[in-house]
Amino acid sequence: MKSLSVITNVQIERAAAFPVKFADNPVRAISLDTIQRRNAILDAVFYDVDAVTEEETPDLAFWLAREGAVILVPPTGSGRLKVFLSAEDFLKEASRAAALAIAGVGSSALGAAAFARNVADAIDGPVAAVVSGYGIADVLTEALGGFFWFGALNSVRHAFEPLDAITKMFSRSENAKNDSWTRTSKDTETVIALLQDKRFSPGLLVGHSKGNLVLSEALYALAKEQPRVAQLVSTQSRIVTISAKIGMPSVFNNVIDVMGEWDWFGALNSRPDIRADLVVPHAWHSTNPHFPMGMGIDVTRYLSDAMTMFETETPPARTARLSLVLDAPQRAAAAIRQNSSA
Repeated sequence: MKSLSVITNVQIERAAAFPVKFADNPVRAISLDTIQRRNAILDAVFYDVDAVTEEETPDLAFWLAREGAVILVPPTGSGRLKVFLSAEDFLKEASRAAALAIAGVGSSALGAAAFARNVADAIDGPVAAVVSGYGIADVLTEALGGFFWFGALNSVRHAFEPLDAITKMFSRSENAKNDSWTRTSKDTETVIALLQDKRFSPGLLVGHSKGNLVLSEALYALAKEQPRVAQLVSTQSRIVTISAKIGMPSVFNNVIDVMGEWDWFGALNSRPDIRADLVVPHAWHSTNPHFPMGMGIDVTRYLSDAMTMFETETPPARTARLSLVLDAPQRAAAAIRQNSSA
């Protein structure tokens, strides 16, 4: 029942933080608080929240770990996680991390930290987790079914990004002045900022569910705007996707896709031409190893298996022709970002 204790602590911290959040930005506090609480509960379904200690939960309250924040998560028993509110803050203090992890279902700092802890245990090294957050654009996209069909409709999310930026203009702690009309999400921008910086050179990039799409968008943006940086990242990093087979730019060849045998949700949001390299028997979309009937993917175990596969097998090449069509949302996001920054 530790999961219940962790969720309870997070919700208590969120409740205590609400007056501060309201004073900082009443528009976002009122419109998003209930949904953010719901997503913290979803994280207990989809992620191994037991991996987060009760002492760490206060740091994961949304007003501290918001969209675009980076959490440095050490392996179990190797210290306490640390939250950085921006990529630059992270790069100044703690740029050395062995991997970059992006969770996707609940879009909560709790899920991001839990997923990263599992990854850290698999590689026995610290992991940088990017918090996806949950904003106005996400609410509107979800209402249109964009998260269920994120492989085809996630570009809708970017059409609503200016609304998110506008609501941040009411905030005392977030400066939206420079990105008021950007149409790239904050999580994607944070991943780009990390990967293009020479101080950060992770050997592994890993995502779960929609987190794989965030990673793909960032890599497509790098490939379009900074091809030399993209080539460097592809040389030094391997990629593991979990619970959604998402296309990556052709320069990234070291990709292993992990899928649950019974993960119809992930299959609906995957490219049909990409075969799963590692199928987890009897598993669903959850990465919580305590999921009923053993249907959760044990990330630590199967990520270790995937890393071994990199040494013994050559991942199959992706079909470039099909990627022109099937990766259209990521390509569109990269083009929009390039045009908006021109």
